[in-house]
Amino acid sequence: MSGHSKWATTKHKKAVVDAKRGKMFAKLIKNIEVAARTGGGDPSGNPTLYDAIQKAKKSSVPNDNINNAVKRGSGLEAGGADWQTIMYEGYGPNGVALLIECLTDNRNRAATEVRTRLTRNHGTFADAGSVSYLFNRKGVVIVPKGELTEDDVMLAVLEAGAEEINDLGDSFEVVSEPTDLVAVRTALQGAGIDYDSAESPLLPTMTVEVDEDAARKVFKLIDALEDCDDVQNIYANFDVSDEVMALIDA
Repeated sequence: MSGHSKWATTKHKKAVVDAKRGKMFAKLIKNIEVAARTGGGDPSGNPTLYDAIQKAKKSSVPNDNINNAVKRGSGLEAGGADWQTIMYEGYGPNGVALLIECLTDNRNRAATEVRTRLTRNHGTFADAGSVSYLFNRKGVVIVPKGELTEDDVMLAVLEAGAEEINDLGDSFEVVSEPTDLVAVRTALQGAGIDYDSAESPLLPTMTVEVDEDAARKVFKLIDALEDCDDVQNIYANFDVSDEVMALIDA
């Protein structure tokens, strides 16, 4: 879990280049469309939509884009695509397990893109079920540190169902059951604590330690997969030591 969180945090800190920002905006907009289509266009009654909108706002997606995505998803405006969620399983360098979540309107294109990017970057496709058992769905809220201590966060979320709090350097990761995610997020808001994102990702139940060479290959593979328009999320079970992460950042 820590490996993927460190990588996510590292990327969060890096300046996002314009080309990547365009792709990131598109993925955030897709999330909003799907959430609105699934649970309705009112964020107050649709926690998934609320969190998708908050994440988009944190990433500086313009309000007009957000509002239009809600309208398309809820059917108030034409143009919404028939997005389908597909999960592909694979392995990266050093036997790192990968779950690749796609949100696509073309299953064949998505499968071809994912397979090509895997094979070109030291990865392999895996049979359904051979990797997914290594992951559990969890609720995760990322809280920027600022002046906060771990105790501050713990006091706010303990009774809301939080299971653990991980120190990611510049932020805290609050982990809970997915069913407690809204309660944890609401408890933070009630305590006046800002948060960067509230989502229900798949976290690994066991991790694979990777050295610098393998870590670089894994990161290159993840970058290649994330560059695919159909790929929405990537979950992996690698772990990187602080020493290796420092070498890579350098």
